[in-house]
Parts: sequence; C-alpha cells; structure tokens
Amino acid sequence: MAGTGDARPEHMDHTGRRRVEVVVPGVMSRFVIPRFLRVTRRNRNYVDAARATAHVRERALRPLAYGPPRTLRGVEVSVEHDRGWPIYTLTPSDGISRGSLVYAHGGGWVGEIASQHWQLAARIAAQTHLVVTVPIYPLIPFGTAAEVIPRFAELVRAAGERYGPTFLAGDSAGGQIALSTALHLRDAGHIVARTMLISPALDLTLENPEIDAVLLRDPWLGRDGGLVFGRMWSGELSMKDPLVSPLFGDFGGLGPLTVFTGTDDILNPDARLLAAKARAAGVDLDYHEEPGLVHVYPLTPSPEGAAARRRIITTLRAELDAAHSIS
Repeated sequence: MAGTGDARPEHMDHTGRRRVEVVVPGVMSRFVIPRFLRVTRRNRNYVDAARATAHVRERALRPLAYGPPRTLRGVEVSVEHDRGWPIYTLTPSDGISRGSLVYAHGGGWVGEIASQHWQLAARIAAQTHLVVTVPIYPLIPFGTAAEVIPRFAELVRAAGERYGPTFLAGDSAGGQIALSTALHLRDAGHIVARTMLISPALDLTLENPEIDAVLLRDPWLGRDGGLVFGRMWSGELSMKDPLVSPLFGDFGGLGPLTVFTGTDDILNPDARLLAAKARAAGVDLDYHEEPGLVHVYPLTPSPEGAAARRRIITTLRAELDAAHSIS
C-alpha cells in the first residue's frame, strides 16, 4: 500500500486486482477547499475537547433542521415517524425500483444531515433506480451506538424484504454506522449486498500512531474533540466494541465493501488498516485512496468529488445488474 503522502493512490477493483494511478489533485481540491475549511475553522470542535463538549450541549439545546431541500431532482420524497425517528424515503420519480439503499449521514454523531448528504442520496435514487432510505437517527447526547446500530439493521432487513437487493452507505460517522450495521447483520446471518463507505470513522479511540503524521495536514478533523464525540457515542459500550469501532470486528463472511479515503484525513490511516484486514479476510474490496484530498472528498464540489460520485453510481448499477441477472 502506498505510504502517507505518496502520490500514487491505490485502487482495488472487484476482482482484487491492484491498480496504481498517478493522480494530481486539482486546484479546487488542493487549495480552495482546504483554505475554505481553515478560514471557516471547520475543525474547531474537533481539535479542542472543551469546544466539543460545548458543541454537544448547544446542539442538544438548539437542534438544527434536518428536512430535505426542496430542489432534490428525480425523486419523490416521503417521510414517516417510527418510534421517534423521522425516516425519509427517496423514490425514483419514474416509479421504477430495482432495489434499495439505506444511507447513514455523517456529522460526528452530533451534526445533523446536510444538503450534500441529501443531494447524494437523491442522485443515487434517481440514477440507479434504488429506493433510498434516510433515517434521521438520534444524535449525542441522546443517541448511542447500542441503540442506533440495531435500528439501522432493522431498516436494512425491512428494505430488503420490500424492495429486493439492498445496500448500505454512509460517510464519516455515518460510515461507522454503516459498517457496524453490516457486521451486526452478518452476525445475524444477513449479508449486505455492498456497503459503501466514504471516509469512514473506524476506530473511535484514534490510537493509530500514523494519525499523528496526518493531523497537521487535515483542515477538518482533530483528535481531542473527536474523542469527546466518540466517547459519548459509545455510551456504556467499550470504544473497541464493533458496534462503536467496526475496525475491531471480525471481517470473515462480510459482504462486499467500497471505500473512499483521502490522505489529508486523519481517518485515512485506519482506512488502510481496514483495507488490509478486509483483504486478509477475503472480502470483496473496492478501495479508492486519493493523495492530498480531505475528509469526505466525494461530497465536495470538486472534480475528484464528482468522479467519486460517478464511481458510486457505476458500482451500484453493476451490482444491481449482477443481482438481477442471477434472479
């Protein structure tokens, strides 16, 4: 695997063949986005424990809106409330359904769903003919992994029974939820068709020594505040419980994975450990690591982000074609 800062990102296709490409991030990814993140101090709640604690308290008192934008294209949106959770469904406008996907949004387990999440979910629904379920799950200090992961598993099973082939996806904290849910379902005998992870949080202890080399480059995340969020999310569970930190789970028998990660993200070193562990367990892995790109780069307004979004659509279409050809 390429070392930190290596300009040769590693990609693994569905057959396990390794491809090394020379990629130079464009101006938007190299300069504009990192500068914007630094100027707006997007990392302030992640680099300082006291700020992180205050941020959780503020969001508990004054929660942000979570409803979808009015401008989502190609989908019909509906919502139902189930045991206190608003659960949105994005259905392709043409009414054609080939399966479903459950999406877990990121935000450090304290931030509400954002427009970028909604836009990606709508694009997946419209361009793959998947019915996309977007649960608005309880955030810290009210929600914990022990509550949220089993509920996501229920939603995946229900979607599979109703719509057919069902996928999981999530970014950042939502990537943790998605992978922990896939592991939880595997333990119950249910294999997810494919789990797509965008810059996933994998080990909430942030103990990986390789993180130190990335901290100064990452304009978005940090360790001290991140640990505050992670400890709250773990609740009464150990932070190394796979429901909290999926990197510590047994990957044997896990369904296919697609992973996107950038090297200027402190979660990248753990993504590399995930890739190694998945390969050792014989998991079908589609791994995309890009040099110099920030956290959740597939959600950013950059050429690299657009390419990653196209890859997500292409991969899901291929999985659906394979599933329907078998059936």
